[in-house]
Amino acid sequence: MPRAKPNAKKQKQRGVDFKKIRRKIGRKLPPPNNTTNTEIKSKAIILPEQSIAAEKVGLAVNKKGLTLKELLQKTFHHNAKVRRDALTGIKDLFIKYPEELKLHKNAAIDKLRQRIGDDDKVVRKSLYDIFKSAILRVCEEDNQELIVSLLMPYIFNAMTHLSVDIRIMAFDFLDLVLEFYPPSFSSYAEKIFQNYEDILRKNQYYLQDKGKLKDALAGLVRCLSLLPWNKGETDLHDKDEAGKRVLHAFEADMSVSSNGFSHIIKKLKDLVPVLTNSLQEFIPLIHDMASLEVKSFGCLVSILHSIDLIVRSFIYWIDKESESPSSQGGPDVNVWDVTIFSVLLKKLFPLFPLNPVHHLSSKDCDRLDDLNMVIAKLFFDLNELRCLTPDLLEKLLDFLESALLGKACRVAQSGKAVWEKHLVQLLPFIPKFISRGESFWISRLLPAFTETYRESKPGSLLKLACLSAIEDMLSPIQSMLSLDTTTPESFDLQDALIAWISELPQLLIQLGDENPACSQAVLRLQLRIGQRALLNASLVSVYDNMQYSLQEFYSTCEEGGNICYGPFLRLPKESQEFSLCGLYYFSQLDMPFLKSIASCCLSPDLDPHVLFRIIEILHSAYREGHIKIADHLSVFISLVLRFKLSPAVGSAGLKSCPLSQTFKSMTSVLCSYMSQMGDNYLVLKIIEKAIIDQIMLKPPLDNRCSLLRMLVTVDSKPTSLSDQSIVVLGHYLSEYLMDAVQCIPDDGEQHSPSIQSTALYYYLLPCFFLLDRCHKLMNLVLKTMGSAITDSSLLPISDNCTQQTRNWLIRVNIIASVIVLMHKDVKLQQIMPIFKEDIDNIAQKVLTLQLSERVRLTIEEKHKLQCTYDKLKIITR
Repeated sequence: MPRAKPNAKKQKQRGVDFKKIRRKIGRKLPPPNNTTNTEIKSKAIILPEQSIAAEKVGLAVNKKGLTLKELLQKTFHHNAKVRRDALTGIKDLFIKYPEELKLHKNAAIDKLRQRIGDDDKVVRKSLYDIFKSAILRVCEEDNQELIVSLLMPYIFNAMTHLSVDIRIMAFDFLDLVLEFYPPSFSSYAEKIFQNYEDILRKNQYYLQDKGKLKDALAGLVRCLSLLPWNKGETDLHDKDEAGKRVLHAFEADMSVSSNGFSHIIKKLKDLVPVLTNSLQEFIPLIHDMASLEVKSFGCLVSILHSIDLIVRSFIYWIDKESESPSSQGGPDVNVWDVTIFSVLLKKLFPLFPLNPVHHLSSKDCDRLDDLNMVIAKLFFDLNELRCLTPDLLEKLLDFLESALLGKACRVAQSGKAVWEKHLVQLLPFIPKFISRGESFWISRLLPAFTETYRESKPGSLLKLACLSAIEDMLSPIQSMLSLDTTTPESFDLQDALIAWISELPQLLIQLGDENPACSQAVLRLQLRIGQRALLNASLVSVYDNMQYSLQEFYSTCEEGGNICYGPFLRLPKESQEFSLCGLYYFSQLDMPFLKSIASCCLSPDLDPHVLFRIIEILHSAYREGHIKIADHLSVFISLVLRFKLSPAVGSAGLKSCPLSQTFKSMTSVLCSYMSQMGDNYLVLKIIEKAIIDQIMLKPPLDNRCSLLRMLVTVDSKPTSLSDQSIVVLGHYLSEYLMDAVQCIPDDGEQHSPSIQSTALYYYLLPCFFLLDRCHKLMNLVLKTMGSAITDSSLLPISDNCTQQTRNWLIRVNIIASVIVLMHKDVKLQQIMPIFKEDIDNIAQKVLTLQLSERVRLTIEEKHKLQCTYDKLKIITR
């Protein structure tokens, strides 16, 4: 069967594989069929307004708008520049917002402390600045123990870092912490010294840079200076409050008998070989001064200072061991034979003193002086530990004499400052050599020391050190003078003492009140000399002559009677006490000097306690025979006569003014001392005329009252006053009574029926005593008051008659009040009948005045006179 023919259409389609599409030129081709459509279509999403700035409203931010939290986070960034910028921002933030630091100080310290060991030098320096200028200064009054406990672990960790720069910088952070929180040193002293030892042992490997070694050694010196047994030396250089805090940083936390002390001594022993090895490296540089640059010089000075401070520590320890032989654990003194004497005496001392082999500049000269002074100080301390040989000691004393006379190489002004700074540390050794009594050195050291003492500036540390040395020399000089006063050495000692004593008064005046520390040292020395003078007849006249120069120190009287007060008034109380105690040891206090002291007592600026202390010491000196009785009583009278009170006191009484209360107490003290001076009759005869003469001059009421109280204190019953004094008192006592009644209101009738309870009684009591002891005086007083009424009524009538009448009435009422107050007194009440005639006479004169037609009186005024008359008549019944 034949096959069917294929479809023509299918055949045609089977033969075409691809359809050819014709394209026109320039037309864009369509995308392939298998292309993925990447077009994204979305609608806009509208959210509420969000802003980072809005979230920081009310928060403290720096210039770049970053908060403290954000800045602290950036300090951990891997990029060093970001960390630097973060620390700069934190510093700016703390300066601008100090409260931010106070609120977040613990969190800030916790984060920042981790950068102490940062690899970047600038980061560490910026961190140091933040702690110094902001954090530690602001947090100084906060919990110091917490802040130190946060920082010290990271500081010690940085001290063991492989990088030399980080280790050195760690010691800078340590110095900063100790500067602001000195007491923290006691808790970490052992570990601190261990780290210093480690870094110095490895200096031959990685501390070839002398600048880094210099910084480490300077830090060691500061730490050694914090030890309490070295505080005496440090105190000569640091007189401010911060320095005082440093000096006592160790004492409060550690006892000298504790185990911690022994551990510190052991660490110091381990440091000695390390320091001496470092010193040996600089020996060649010392020999050739031309190659000793600034950094090497600084290293050498710090090494010598460190060794010297350690020597002082061992001296202190040995002294403590000698006081308590039972204690254990002390250092072996034989160690010093190897570590100190074998190295320093053999290798350093032959070079001493360092002398220039060629011409040096002024700066090199200053460095040479500095080194010589430090070396001398070191060997003087070594001599305290173990005596040097005579030849070595002679060389040291030669150098000391030259230093005192200023023969060292000093050109620039800075060199003089260096010389004085180190000479201050050498002066304490002079008393120790003087105490040995070797005539050769006494004849050389004393004149040189005296020259230094005279040339030093008032108020300087050198002057203060000279005063301290003189005080230390008093005891050995006193001992040597007591043995023999005919040897040449004794004459040298006496000449030196005279020269020192003669300088003290003028020095006090030069110092004034601008340098209280030096003034106190002078006054303390003056007191010590006075105490010694009583035991040495040759010093008595020298000490007594000081009072003529000391008048200006207390007070002087200018032309016109004005008092010019000296610096005594403005000094602290402790200095005033030294000055006053020194008065006791003058063998004879002359009247001009006593007047100077008495005038000083009259100053309103003088503290009352000091006033009473002056009176007490003067009276003690009188009892020892150092003041004549007439001079002593003259001072007492001058005090009560010239003491000035407020003008308001006269109208209100003593109870209204604190100064008046002081005056009242002073009067009581003076009267008490007068009653203890011996025979009251003799004392009365000495003061009677002087007091009567002053009362006649009518001083202020309070002063007159005190004079009368002094007179009554030494008077007796019957009175021992002369007839002439009684006649004078009869006139002036009546005026005094009327003045007292007129000035001081009588409130006894209002508050208490007893006159003893009134302020007026204080003024009337001395008069009542005198009237009770002398009836003649009572009679004169009553007659004088009666005459006062008659004289008032006989005055000529003028146009101002109303005022005159008022004055008459006032006087009459005052006289009546005086008689009534006399009648109230228990003692006078018993003798009033004797004077009935005189009182009746006064009453009659009052009645005559009332009935007189010559005086124009109103009905009210006549009634008052009638009442006065009735009072007087009641008394005479």
